Amino acid sequence: MTAKMDTVSYENLIHREKVHGSLYTDPAIFQAEMETIFHNGWVFVGHTSEVPKAGDFSRRQIGKQPVLITRDRDNNVNLLLNRCTHRGNLLCNRTNGNASTFTCPYHGWSFGVDGEMRGMPMLQAMGEGFDKAELGLAHVPRVGIHRGFIFASLASEGESFEEYLGDAKVLLDRSADLSPEGEVDLSAGWLKHRFKANWKMLPENNTDGYHVGSTHSSMLMATGSANSGAFNDEMGDPSVIRDWGGGHTELDFAPRYRMSGRPFQWFGGTRKSKLPKYMAAMEAAYGKEETEERVLAGPPHAIIFPNLFLAELNITYFYPVSTNEVIQYYTPLLLKGAPEVNKRAMRQTEGAMGPGSFLLPEDASMAERNQLGLEALTPEWMDLRRGLHREHIDEENGLLTSSVSDETTNRAFWSHYLTMMSKASSRAGSGC
Repeated sequence: MTAKMDTVSYENLIHREKVHGSLYTDPAIFQAEMETIFHNGWVFVGHTSEVPKAGDFSRRQIGKQPVLITRDRDNNVNLLLNRCTHRGNLLCNRTNGNASTFTCPYHGWSFGVDGEMRGMPMLQAMGEGFDKAELGLAHVPRVGIHRGFIFASLASEGESFEEYLGDAKVLLDRSADLSPEGEVDLSAGWLKHRFKANWKMLPENNTDGYHVGSTHSSMLMATGSANSGAFNDEMGDPSVIRDWGGGHTELDFAPRYRMSGRPFQWFGGTRKSKLPKYMAAMEAAYGKEETEERVLAGPPHAIIFPNLFLAELNITYFYPVSTNEVIQYYTPLLLKGAPEVNKRAMRQTEGAMGPGSFLLPEDASMAERNQLGLEALTPEWMDLRRGLHREHIDEENGLLTSSVSDETTNRAFWSHYLTMMSKASSRAGSGC
């Protein structure tokens, strides 16, 4: 049985130490999530490096709404609704490219990359006083860009971009700061995977350190990490998980890297001598001391709620399709001004996220097995109590923090989810 949005009591389904299985299977809850989180909240859409030249475009999706990222002649980045203003036809079906205009294949209406209506066949039939400007492509109401990462909201009002990103913007900074030019490049192309699972399993899993020892045991054995005690706080792994607020979470490996004292542990243990041009460029940009810290700590492993995964040298995003289907995209994180790093990063992405890689196929399999189990309905609840007794506020940064195998990040995700969905349910119930 499903429920309407205004009759769902999310407080009864989400507790600090457990969540109800219907949250992954109820179609009414899924529709409410699309409206509340993906259509009225902020979501990741793309990166400015994907549209470097005037006329460049990339096709994306915000919830159920197809959109286009474009760069116009004035060098502005636009987010346009990918929908002809005549009869609603999907305007552009290409994944990306360069164009001066978009022409609807149905009746031939054409639009510029800035959204302006350019023309239509047999214009005189529209009558006197017709103004083409009234039928330009609609722009996404709100767009926020930080370090080239593009976020958008289909709602004209609501939480500001700055409030949404909050302190978690430093996670984006940490990625960009590994470039001697201070910019990342996401133009290598996106590969996609279809998961037969609920979308929430992806952000839950991606900053979960507890599953690695069992789900990814083959990777740990192949890299020798199993013997080093990686992802095992009982064997001394100092890595931590953090709640950044707003549903943003992090699995931070930097404490482990600092304990080793060896730079580039996040890059397969590459020696600095193997990357002389990169090190020289970084030191010229940031100084020797700051460069040493950055190549020691490495990139973030973090979720920007709801759909962006900063997976160290990989970037991943997704959009939900239904209660039991989600499409995930990934691309290597390339660093501007760092060709030595980028060449190897491409291969590292294949090993971590490709179809025959160590990580992604195993995560996909676990997510789909999870969905099959949840469809069985019993037992009703998912247990999330691990580490609840030892969470603490880190005095250095003021963030809720715990050990690498604890479920603090899962609880952080559900806490923010509850806040968003309860507010929306209350508004729906009041008729506002």
